[in-house]
Amino acid sequence: MIHSFKKLVDIAQLLRGPKGCPWDQSKTLPELQKDFMEEADEVKEALEKKDWPNLKEEMGDILFNIVLMAVIAEEQGLFTMKDVLDDIQDKIVRRHTWVFGDDKASTPEEAIAIWNKNKEKERKK
Repeated sequence: MIHSFKKLVDIAQLLRGPKGCPWDQSKTLPELQKDFMEEADEVKEALEKKDWPNLKEEMGDILFNIVLMAVIAEEQGLFTMKDVLDDIQDKIVRRHTWVFGDDKASTPEEAIAIWNKNKEKERKK
């Protein structure tokens, strides 16, 4: 899986590079917002229809949009894909205190209540 993800990042970097694709090279972060939202709508539609092959495809499209955004952000010196991955991993662990800490949750409702409590604590900091 790590190799597959790295290959996708490499593809995005190649498409943005000097020998890449003019369309991909021309994209900016604000322009990708429209593309991302269209893909999100297609994911929603696939879920509603329970069209699992299409869901897989549309999830890939969203993932590529995220990778492309991260590549552009890195080009601009904003952040890297590693930063995105590290941040989300930290956030997921930090907010799941019933799994990675001392809180207790045995129902989905208890889990979401603790998640929201942890999220609110972070916002106050």
